[in-house]
Amino acid sequence: MLAAALVGGRERLTRLRFFGGSVREFAGLPRDARRKILALDPLGYDVGLSNEAIREAWLKKVLSELPTGASLLDAGAGECAYKKYCGHLRYVSQDLAKYDGTGEVGLQMGSWDTSRIDIVSDITDIPVPDASFDAVLCTEVLEHVSDPVVALKELERVLKPGGTLIITAPFVSTTHFAPYHYATGFNRYFYESHLQYRGFEIVELVENGNFFEFVAMLLRHVDVFAQRYADEDCSKLERLAAQIVLRMLGRMSAKDKGSRELLNFGIFVRAVKRLGP
Repeated sequence: MLAAALVGGRERLTRLRFFGGSVREFAGLPRDARRKILALDPLGYDVGLSNEAIREAWLKKVLSELPTGASLLDAGAGECAYKKYCGHLRYVSQDLAKYDGTGEVGLQMGSWDTSRIDIVSDITDIPVPDASFDAVLCTEVLEHVSDPVVALKELERVLKPGGTLIITAPFVSTTHFAPYHYATGFNRYFYESHLQYRGFEIVELVENGNFFEFVAMLLRHVDVFAQRYADEDCSKLERLAAQIVLRMLGRMSAKDKGSRELLNFGIFVRAVKRLGP
């Protein structure tokens, strides 16, 4: 079992085994607890587990840099997970609000609460005037939109000239939130092409993770998916072999020289809408 123990009032990691049943336990922990465990990992077994933490840290930083009092639209906000970083902003949420956490295939959340959404609409047709917001946030949404290019056009419409567009989306993803999953992901060329065409200047583009990190993430899910799709359990020897491979992937990731161009977790984009044509 993966465990974090309280010893003398301090959190201390007592054992790490990020595979098989321990993956499920780790995924079920609160987000802050997962971060603390990763920060304490002395063995390098955190390879493939950093996607969410790095994305959240980047979003927190970018949102904190928006000026106090600026208006922000959180497009496709879902459960408004990033509202907590927008206390200095005039925050407005938008979502289609049809997903309830359940579906017949792929990965599902089990439950999904969109009761706090301010604007219930399609992201391609948001009922607000042109140039309504100083900033637009759209995080982990575009893969759930049937026409992401039209969505970008609409986000450009509601954003003021000089305003900031903040986007994150997977580079590659497994089927999740089905049936609302229309693309597996987007590479940097999607953003460079479509955002420039729509009148944006990209001021920051971050490729999160690399080939080795991504392979490690997949490896951590083999046991769970084997049980679900093959009615199989990995043996103790197979789990040990997986841990050895994880150590190898961690070593290679630490020495990585650019494999993110082949494969990564996802891309973060900060772009500014040009003032004129």
